[in-house]
Amino acid sequence: MTRLFFMGVIVLALVGCDTKKGTFLETVESQNDVPTAVAKLKKLIEEKELSYFHTVDHQANAKGVKMNLKPETVVVFGNPKMGTVLMNCNPSMGLDLPLRMLFTTDYEGRTTITYTNPEYWSLKHNIKDKNCLSILNKAKIALGELAIEAGKK
Repeated sequence: MTRLFFMGVIVLALVGCDTKKGTFLETVESQNDVPTAVAKLKKLIEEKELSYFHTVDHQANAKGVKMNLKPETVVVFGNPKMGTVLMNCNPSMGLDLPLRMLFTTDYEGRTTITYTNPEYWSLKHNIKDKNCLSILNKAKIALGELAIEAGKK
C-alpha cells in the first residue's frame, strides 16, 4: 500500500511539472493551416540564411498507401555553424540534428507547430560545457521565434 502511495505521489509530481521549462517538446498554436505555416517557415529559413533540407508530408505518404491521416508535415532545416559546435560537444547530437518542426492539425481543426526543446538535448547528450549550453539556449530562443512567426497570420 505504501509503495502504491509513493508511486501516486511521483505521478502527481510529474503531471504538475512546470510546462514552460524542462519539457521535452514545445508546441505553438498556429493561426494558419499546415500548408500556410509550412510555407511561412520555409520563407523564414531562407530569410535567416539557414539550411533547408527537406519536407516530409506524412499525410501524402499515408494517402500513397491508401490510409487517412490528418495534415502532418515535418520540415527539416538547420544552422551548420551551430550544429557543428554542438556535435563537437558530443557527436551523439548528430541524432537530433538537423532541426525539425512538426506541423499538425487535430480533429477540431487546430493547427500546431511542435519542436524538441533544446534544453532536453543537454540531458539526452550529457552536455555540460558552458559554451555548448549557451548555444542550446540560443537555439531554444531561435526555434521559439521561428515557430511563433510561422504560426502568425
